Amino acid sequence: MKRRHLLAVGAGALTAPAVVRAQDKYPERTVRLVVPFAPGGPTDIIGRMIAEKMTATLGQTMIVENKAGGAGVIGANEIKTARPDGYSLLFATSSTHAILPTAMVKVPYDPIKDFTPISSVCVNPLVLVAHPSMPDTVMGLVDLMKKNPGKYSYASSGTGSILHLAGEYFKREVGNIDVVHVPYRGSGPAIPDLLAGNVAWMFETFSTMTQHHRAGKVRILAFAHQKRAAIAPDIPTMIEAGVPGYEAYTFNLFLGPAGLPQPIVDRIDQATRKVMADQSTQKFLEDIAAVPTPDTTPQRTAKFIQDELAKWAPVIRAAGVKIE
Repeated sequence: MKRRHLLAVGAGALTAPAVVRAQDKYPERTVRLVVPFAPGGPTDIIGRMIAEKMTATLGQTMIVENKAGGAGVIGANEIKTARPDGYSLLFATSSTHAILPTAMVKVPYDPIKDFTPISSVCVNPLVLVAHPSMPDTVMGLVDLMKKNPGKYSYASSGTGSILHLAGEYFKREVGNIDVVHVPYRGSGPAIPDLLAGNVAWMFETFSTMTQHHRAGKVRILAFAHQKRAAIAPDIPTMIEAGVPGYEAYTFNLFLGPAGLPQPIVDRIDQATRKVMADQSTQKFLEDIAAVPTPDTTPQRTAKFIQDELAKWAPVIRAAGVKIE
């Protein structure tokens, strides 16, 4: 027994320096970035741009691997169970780390305990967009809804989506207006119904609605962030439009599995900071009205997740959202 114990101790002593050397040399091979949604959407587009920039900064290829399904659950769970060696990372979103932990009846991961926060890339603020037959201001829209309870409806990409919850949050913040929620299977079928006037308004990403707004097919009434979008300075924020403190956005974070060694966390964080400080990165994000977060740290990323969970949990519960 003593001999076995000594052998085990000896093996551990030999392994520890090897692990330290591996951390110091990180990365030595391809890093995969799991995007928990299908190709082509905003998260995927941003993820691929960032992965390309990180490849140049880290000196090793970072590839995007789409793991769609369950509103992000499959991709998040993929990283929860991955080895904590820095070669498998999650491009986390509002769905995986602000909504599902409260909205899903049996979410298979803990958003705090099962992941290592690394860095924040950006937030992608939503816009409140209405059919041209509606009033052209946020408070004008609210007044119309209040005068006609139950008459109008708003669209979303599905029950429990950030677009749905942004609508419920809006309803609550302006006095619990009585408006019917119409969930669709994604934004694809929702937007044509908005264009046709079958629904009165909805929340969406700026980049998705820009072309329709410029063509006069819809009106973007407000930008749901504390500052106006650099690309559209004429559009007021929701706060300026009369809804104090209102912000609603998707977000993108780098997270690793729980137990990711600190030297690797620091290496990825430093690389992210360099990428986010690059003017071409900032221009790319600003052109789609996303807001870069260049001053991020692992500690701030951890607090950001906690704050987002705390913000959306009461909205989710009040709306009675339960995703099986």
